[in-house]
Amino acid sequence: MNINGVNTLACLSKVEKAATGVGTKIAPLPHMFVVRDLVVDMANFYAQYKSIEPWLQKKDLDKSKGPVENYQNKENRAKLDGLYECIMCACCSTSCPSYWWNSDTYLGPAVLMQAYRWIIDSRDDYTDERLAKVNDAMKLFRCHTIMNCSKVCPKGLNPAQAIAKVKSMVN
Repeated sequence: MNINGVNTLACLSKVEKAATGVGTKIAPLPHMFVVRDLVVDMANFYAQYKSIEPWLQKKDLDKSKGPVENYQNKENRAKLDGLYECIMCACCSTSCPSYWWNSDTYLGPAVLMQAYRWIIDSRDDYTDERLAKVNDAMKLFRCHTIMNCSKVCPKGLNPAQAIAKVKSMVN
């Protein structure tokens, strides 16, 4: 939700008691349809997340062998730090002007950071297909690096950096 003009998680936000008698202003996430009171419709946000296919994909999966573990070395695992911790709260996306104006087509910071998380996963075999899927003027290149997303992330993540890395990978 938006507390005193900042998108944040209410459960993590410390609300100071105002000495001047001015209260705390609490509002729903901006630029999203309000269902009721502080509840917003996140259907579009989650549909965009689903569109990037946020799961491990293998090309040579032999189902006759049963479940197979996908090992990953420590260096490749370390590349995922700062990406998998995202809880998809939409604080970053709803603080992004590009997302406000193009939420129907622009994937937004949270979804693009998760796309990057799967693009760089060493266990995934669909890197090229994932890059092709996000390589679009409206899906990826609407980011103008305003950095609101990184400022408001309650987990301290950096979606803008992930978006910049995806942009460099598709060029």
